[in-house]
Amino acid sequence: MFRFLMVVAFAALNAVPASAQGRVRVGVLECITQPSIGAIVGSIREMDCVFKPTSGRDENYSGTQTKIGIDIGVQARAALVWAVFAPTVDRRPGELQGTYAGVSADASVGLGLGANVLLGGSSRTVVLQPLSLEGQIGAGVSAGVSALTLNFLP
Repeated sequence: MFRFLMVVAFAALNAVPASAQGRVRVGVLECITQPSIGAIVGSIREMDCVFKPTSGRDENYSGTQTKIGIDIGVQARAALVWAVFAPTVDRRPGELQGTYAGVSADASVGLGLGANVLLGGSSRTVVLQPLSLEGQIGAGVSAGVSALTLNFLP
């Protein structure tokens, strides 16, 4: 199971989603999650995020990630980093606010890895592609459908 999850995470990391094709990279979204406990069929993680655009000021967001699928274990804080793709470099502050959906896979025993590929945001035009594997500390395994809701903090 662990090997399968690592293959899925690696593939997600290296794949450019079809939805990201034809879009331009507008920055990076960095998030730190709060500790969480998997409830076998899903979990909810709160996170603090900073969007670092290629030009302009950083933007702060609060986020909630919900996973539906296999999710067993306990996780300390984790760091997630996504490349952000949009139809154009012209965007308004807070434009990442919204709900994203996609697939995710995580595994850890002590130090672990995971990846999440997500589509959504403003009119479902923003793509979050893993820039690096998620770094986490804990013990557990999860795979399934993931939703991320971002709220802009002006």
